[in-house]
Formats: sequence, C-alpha cells, structure tokens
Amino acid sequence: MAWDILNIIGTMAFAISGAIVALEEEYDLFGVYLLGFVTAFGGGTIRNILLDLPISDIWNQSMLFTIAFITMTLLFFIPFHWVLGFKKLWGVFFDAIGLASFAVQGALFAVMAGYPMSAVIVGGVLTGVGGGVIRDMLAGRKPLVLHQEIYAMWAVLGAMAVGFGIATTMWQFILLIIGIVSLRMLSVIYQWSLPSRFDWLRQLKKLKRQGE
Repeated sequence: MAWDILNIIGTMAFAISGAIVALEEEYDLFGVYLLGFVTAFGGGTIRNILLDLPISDIWNQSMLFTIAFITMTLLFFIPFHWVLGFKKLWGVFFDAIGLASFAVQGALFAVMAGYPMSAVIVGGVLTGVGGGVIRDMLAGRKPLVLHQEIYAMWAVLGAMAVGFGIATTMWQFILLIIGIVSLRMLSVIYQWSLPSRFDWLRQLKKLKRQGE
C-alpha cells in the first residue's frame, strides 16, 4: 500500500515537473511528454540498473504510465498558467515532491530487497534525483543536483530515515516527505548551500590575511 501511494505521488509530481520545464522551454506536445516521462521514470530505471534489479519492472507499471500521461495532457491543454503562472518556485515545488517521494520509495525498495545501508542510500538518492538529471540534460540546463542549493542531501537524509527504521509506516513516510519538501523549498528560498572548493579557498585566504 505504502509502495503504491509513494509511486503515484512521485510519478505525478515528476511528470508535472518535467512538463513545466518543457513548457518553459516552449517545447511542443511531444517534448512535454518526453521530458515528463523521463523525469517520472528515469530515476527508477537508473536505480534498477545499479542495484542489479530487473529493468522490465519499469515497463510493467501501465497504471503509472497512464497517470503520468493524463497528468501531462491536462497540464498541456488546460491553461493553469493563467492562475498559477510558470514561476520558478512551482517547478521547484513539484520537483521537491518528486524528489522526496521517490527518495523514500527507492530506499524502501532497497530495504525490502535486503540490501545494506549503503545501497539503501544509493537507491534512495538515484531514484530521487535520476529523472531530474536526465530532464535537465535534455532541456539543456545544469542539473539541479549540481546547483549550490542543497538538493541531493535531502534525499540522503530521507533514505537514511528509512534505512535506520525511523520511518516504517505510511503516516511516517508522509511526514518524512513533508519534511524533505519543506527543507528543499527553504534551501531554495534562503539559498542554503553546501560549501564548494571556492568557498574553502576563500576562507583559507581570509585566515591567511588575518594571520599577517
């Protein structure tokens, strides 16, 4: 039950996220479907390849493909942008929902398959960020996971919560997803970031000047 709900939430959110990127780039209907599908199913495909799981499982999800198709079709033909607008934060919001849902689902998948914690984290992160990376590359954008705002770390925390048994019930999964989405949005709004090599070198230069 939890598995199916997480699958549906993540698929819809990432399908919307991919479709929004395609509409922002002014792609045609085929481009909307292409980006939506690769965003929704790309992460699971990469996860299955690296964890040596059957790729055929991805193609046996006809209901999820139908849900993604209907979601993208509605977004393309119904002028939601008249009310919502295609602002950056809407794309980030739906991407955050997909990231959180699939990170938890991917980690749960690895736990159910009996993999160790390292594989649980890898499964959660790849499922959460994989589709978005493919989407951004096809759209000619720098993948979100490489941006300064904290992105993949929230997937790591979600996977660890599942791997360590902190979240085991559907309600706990939902609360975990809400927490990840909230942290992701806050990291964008307040520009939280992980240190880069440039930040480290700048700090060393500052300490050097203070010591002179």
